[in-house]
Amino acid sequence: MEGTDLDEGEFEFSRNYFLAKESGTSTKRSTHKLSDINIVDEQELREAVSNIEPKHEKEIVSLIKSYKSLYSKWAFELRAGFGLLLYGFGSKKALIEDFASTTLTEYSVVVINGYLQSINLKQVLITLCELLGDQLKTQRKTPTGSQRSFNTLTMDDLIAFLDGPHAEGNECSVCVVIHNIDGPGLRDSDSQQYLARMAACSHVHMVASIDNVNAPLLWDKKMVHTQFNWCWYHVPTFSPYKVEGTFFPLILAHGGTTQTVKTATIVLQSLTPNAQSVFKVLAEHQLAHPDEEGLPVNNLYSTCRERFLVSSQVTLNSHLTEFKDHELVKFRKNSDGQDCLYIPLTKEALEKVIEEISQ
Repeated sequence: MEGTDLDEGEFEFSRNYFLAKESGTSTKRSTHKLSDINIVDEQELREAVSNIEPKHEKEIVSLIKSYKSLYSKWAFELRAGFGLLLYGFGSKKALIEDFASTTLTEYSVVVINGYLQSINLKQVLITLCELLGDQLKTQRKTPTGSQRSFNTLTMDDLIAFLDGPHAEGNECSVCVVIHNIDGPGLRDSDSQQYLARMAACSHVHMVASIDNVNAPLLWDKKMVHTQFNWCWYHVPTFSPYKVEGTFFPLILAHGGTTQTVKTATIVLQSLTPNAQSVFKVLAEHQLAHPDEEGLPVNNLYSTCRERFLVSSQVTLNSHLTEFKDHELVKFRKNSDGQDCLYIPLTKEALEKVIEEISQ
């Protein structure tokens, strides 16, 4: 009986509490609106964030040094047919790129920036096939004119070539580096399936990073253990996501022209010096000929070749693909029907970008 009385008492107390809350707030309405919030300029907000003093610098340097001691082990695991998957708090972009530039020098490396909103996976596959084809051609000492065209092949045909039994080129391989394989441009099921098939190819090695705690939910058991064949490494760097965060709007901030310039500058500074120089060639032409519809791709290649910025059309295409993925350049046809490149920035903004990356 005592237990029953206690339950009824608790019920009555709960009921009275909610009745009191309902009667006390039913006539009160907030006068606050979202439009009343004082939204700051995104450029100012990013500058404030960049001015935050880093902490524990010595400890972080020591931590990165300990990761670098694993480079030889990582390279061995790649040669053994495993994929490398790095996870942990902080941007791993600089760490992976340092590993690729210092240890993976025997491979042709293609970088995919998964933090972008959209990625053309077929173009990535075409680039990989062209690089592998160049290696096979060199090993077989095939004449230059017999280079195969991959642009007309399907995704399945491209993957089949990367996995093909090239008897004369068993040692030929290409390496794919994917920053944020769980990023918005790669998060759909189809993209992950193609990446898994790509990783399983006999002539492909893969290094990737993840930052979303739910990233493993993108894969099934076959993808993890058979196709990607991941070796998992916990490598928290505690580095800010400077480049990755550029493509996501900050909360309670609005953008502007200055933000467009800053975004382009940050992206270009993250690219190789040769890629920056190729962009400068296009920018200088656009500033010198503002009335033209753009610079034909063939003319850009000729100029870059004369300045020793690129060694082949494949190299230029890889730079242009990266520019296009970052929305730094766009294509359009001129009056003669030629594909022309142009930079979607105003004259003032373009001059500012060139000034920033030339410093």
